[in-house]
Amino acid sequence: MSQTTNTSKNPSLILASTSAYRRELLTRLRIPFEVISPKVDETALTGESTLELAKRLAHAKAEAVAKQHPEAWVIGSDQVADLCGAAIGKPGNFERAMAQLQLMRGQVVTFHTALCLMKGDTQTTLSVPTEVCFRKLPDAVLENYLLAEEPYDCAGSAKSEGLGISLLEYIKSDDPTALIGLPLIALTGLLRDAGFAIPPKK
Repeated sequence: MSQTTNTSKNPSLILASTSAYRRELLTRLRIPFEVISPKVDETALTGESTLELAKRLAHAKAEAVAKQHPEAWVIGSDQVADLCGAAIGKPGNFERAMAQLQLMRGQVVTFHTALCLMKGDTQTTLSVPTEVCFRKLPDAVLENYLLAEEPYDCAGSAKSEGLGISLLEYIKSDDPTALIGLPLIALTGLLRDAGFAIPPKK
């Protein structure tokens, strides 16, 4: 699926993702890119930490698309929420989302947002952690939130860019966009090093 046509002097860029949130975030940089869905098994490996899982999947997503498009720079990204060493994934439905929020209530959760920029043998993989403290809220409040927001495609069930912000006590991160799904501060540095003009020239 094409996001836009590359008519500038920037190199070709592909976002290897099915996430509408990452697509919207990358659009903020105002540089042309395409969106291609990577086919990657996201099952965690035995003994793999949440940080290792996030970085491996970001790399795997970029690699899956880069193999088919060696002329382009490819962005892969993945996010894994960590509660006491256990991964908290996308809930998929109301019941699992409610269980997640009940589990995280009053707890600090670390969201590992991994990023990989790849072209051929040139690649950089990193992760930006975000520490999130959830408020101790009653079930009725959590239920109201879920029915209003329906965040069933978000790891941890809380959209910080939406009503999910009301569930949080604080957020600590070096990059405010990392929690949404794509760390733009880190990404803009990598893209500039790769030859992209950010902001683009008019």
